[in-house]
Amino acid sequence: MRHTQRAAILITAAAGLLAAVTTAASASTPATTAPDAAITVTATIPVGNTPTGIAANQRTNTVYVTNEISGTVSVIDGRTDTVTTTIPVGSDPFAVAVNPRTDTIYVTNAEDHTISVISGQTNTVAATIPVGSQPQGIAVNPKTNTIYVANTSQSGTVSVISGRTNAVTATIDVGSFPQGIAVNPKTNTIYVPTNDNPAIISVISGLTDTVTATVPGGPQPIAASVNPRTNTIYVAYFAIATVAVVNGRTNTVTTTIPMTSTEGVAANPRTNTIYVTNGGFGTMSVLDGRTNTVTATIAVGNGAFGVAVNPKTNTIYVTNAEDNTVSVLAP
Repeated sequence: MRHTQRAAILITAAAGLLAAVTTAASASTPATTAPDAAITVTATIPVGNTPTGIAANQRTNTVYVTNEISGTVSVIDGRTDTVTTTIPVGSDPFAVAVNPRTDTIYVTNAEDHTISVISGQTNTVAATIPVGSQPQGIAVNPKTNTIYVANTSQSGTVSVISGRTNAVTATIDVGSFPQGIAVNPKTNTIYVPTNDNPAIISVISGLTDTVTATVPGGPQPIAASVNPRTNTIYVAYFAIATVAVVNGRTNTVTTTIPMTSTEGVAANPRTNTIYVTNGGFGTMSVLDGRTNTVTATIAVGNGAFGVAVNPKTNTIYVTNAEDNTVSVLAP
């Protein structure tokens, strides 16, 4: 299932909910397109066919890109902005996450219903783990060495994987079509937006592997990210082109930010800046985490999809699914 088709299968949210979230979005500060002299594209890197997911290991300054149609992962040296190797994985690799403490990379293979486990030291697949149906979103808690996988089917679940044993230790029911997933390692809490009717964000305790709360959501959630320093969660909704801002302490949506389009979202905890890719517009928006406003919109490549940040170098990486490239942005 390609990324253009994947968005289409999620259009099942209630019209009333769509209206409610759209109203909230309209009430917030409008997005701007003011130029940002501080952030520019510093390099464009050719990768495989249809790059979607992307993740950075800040300890090794290495970036990993899933090439959906090629069935591979491109490994990029963050120092030289070059692809150093390409690793075959499973069918339809979509998302990727990194545990920097163990230098291990995890890739969701949506059509194989598996996770490829890659050693960052050898750049080889060390294990393949069966999970649920259509795994897409993936996130890691490096403190507990636990991996969380969103299985994107109508009866959606989250697979919990032990990074020590490479085995599924629990399966958690969350709701229909979970796609994005994010972890706050400081609170050991996992956030999974789903496309139920009404749409919700499931809040999971990493200690008990149970859903402890639900937060009202919107239609077609496509990505999520956490700023652990502020305990704030950002959820991108494709259908209504908004980003919901969730307070992790109260489990409430504090505001919604209107965008031109939404695909990926990533937070930089060091700068309290959030980056959102704008899909077919070929741009990336920059959000100020203090004011919840868009401060800049920067041209990247066609089909801007996944986004990742290396907080240590303050470098942003965007996959351009239609150009088969990765844009590198930095101050």
